Amino acid sequence: MELDEEIQIIIEQIDIPQTEQFDQPPPPARPSVPVESESEDVADDVTLDEFNLDDFDAWDAPPPPPEGPRVKFIPYDDPPVPLTPIKPKYPEIAQEAGIEGTVVVQVFVDDRGRVKDTVILKGIPNTGLDEAATVAIRAVRFRPAKQRERAVGVWISIPVNFRLKS
Repeated sequence: MELDEEIQIIIEQIDIPQTEQFDQPPPPARPSVPVESESEDVADDVTLDEFNLDDFDAWDAPPPPPEGPRVKFIPYDDPPVPLTPIKPKYPEIAQEAGIEGTVVVQVFVDDRGRVKDTVILKGIPNTGLDEAATVAIRAVRFRPAKQRERAVGVWISIPVNFRLKS
C-alpha cells in the first residue's frame, strides 16, 4: 500500500518562562510557657455597688421564634401522587413585575387523597405566588400514600414553579 498524499504537520514551539518560586518565612514559634502581662489598668480588688433591681424597667423581651409547621412524620411505602397536574394561575401582579420563582408548600394529604392543610415552607411574599400555589394544590385530588397496602394521611413538600414564557 502506497501513500498518495503527503501530510505536513507544523509544530510551533513557544517559550514559556519558568514561574518564580518565593520562599515564605516560617511562622514564629509559639511561646512554650504563658507569660503574665503586667497591666496597671485593672485594679486587683474590684467591688460593685449594690443595685436596687426593684426599680429596674425590664427591656422588652425578644419576640418568640417563628413557629414552623408542626409536622408529624408518618412513614409510608408509596408517596401520594396527584391525579391531575398542579396548574397554578399566575398572578397578574407577579406577571407584570416579571417575578419568577419556586414556592415550596408543605401539604397534608389525608387517607382519602384530599388536601387538609398547607404551610408555605419557602415562598415569595407579597407577590400572590404563595396564595396561587396553595389554591392550585388544594384544588388537586391525590392518590393517597400507602403504608403496607393501607392508605394513610401524610405530610409532603411540593415545589410549585412559576416561570414566565419568553
